[in-house]
Amino acid sequence: MIDAPHPLLSTAAEPVDPTDPGVVAAAADLLATLRHEPSTTGLAAPQIGLSWRLIAFDAGRHPRSRSCTGELVVANPRLATAARWDHLREGCVSVPGLIADVRRATRITVHGHLPGTGDPVTIEADAVEARCIQHQLDHLDGLLFLDRVVGALSLHRSHHSCDA
Repeated sequence: MIDAPHPLLSTAAEPVDPTDPGVVAAAADLLATLRHEPSTTGLAAPQIGLSWRLIAFDAGRHPRSRSCTGELVVANPRLATAARWDHLREGCVSVPGLIADVRRATRITVHGHLPGTGDPVTIEADAVEARCIQHQLDHLDGLLFLDRVVGALSLHRSHHSCDA
């Protein structure tokens, strides 16, 4: 797992061929890493050292989750729609010890492809799952949740890390 400040966390990730065996292996690695981080709902490839547009998430692990696609990896995800903005606290395994109040959409639609088959996938998410996915999309664009913090009063110490 990579911690900030690391160049991969502030660089836009590259699109991938979802059928490439290396991408399929990276997708499996993302899921395995996610499963070993019990308080984390999502990970992006840059967090494990790959500058690829690949995310994994499972918002069902969060107690306040409403929508839950389940455990999923998406290649080349892109935000199609975003609505109903709100502030909520979130953190990141790449920024241990800090959480912050971040404004994000509470209802989103994301398009991407499934690693392995390359089949298109559309995810409609709300609440925690929407926040989690947007957090991972930020990682693919070289942004951390701290880049979305308005002021120092929005930052808080955390005794554990927890992605969106």
